[in-house]
Amino acid sequence: MARISLISPEVATPEVKDIYEKTLRGKPGNVQKALAHRPEMLKAFLSFYATVGRSLDRKLYELIYLRVSLINGCRYCTQHHVASSKRAGLTAEDWTALKAGNYSRYGEKERAALAYVEKLTRAPHEINDQDFDGLKKNFSGPEIVDIHMLAGLANLTNRLTDPLGLELEFPEEKI
Repeated sequence: MARISLISPEVATPEVKDIYEKTLRGKPGNVQKALAHRPEMLKAFLSFYATVGRSLDRKLYELIYLRVSLINGCRYCTQHHVASSKRAGLTAEDWTALKAGNYSRYGEKERAALAYVEKLTRAPHEINDQDFDGLKKNFSGPEIVDIHMLAGLANLTNRLTDPLGLELEFPEEKI
């Protein structure tokens, strides 16, 4: 159960109702309903969220978001990205491999990104030039920025959703 009230469309301010309708197509999730306490933050967050990771292939985007969420044990974000990863072609085998930290089923590019974001999530102050070399070999400057920001975004949402007690809006899928 959510630890704060969630702003439903019925009680939302006109500004929030407008965001719900125009940006979220009338389907706000619980994270948006929590952020609606601060409409300016909700608007900025949605705008930021829409830009992060866009230079990356959608499959890689989902692999990164899921791996970070699995490392952090964030049920809400993991489940949301399990659902969206299906549209990117990920399967139950992918989710099991990501949960185990087994990247052997992926190509060099994906392995480099996943190993990097794992270290970035677990020990960011230990990142060194050798860690970065795999990124530089496989990704452009804009892609490297997106990898960093996507890992940071996943960490941010992981620290927002589960600690606020946000419930899933759909049935959980077991990994």
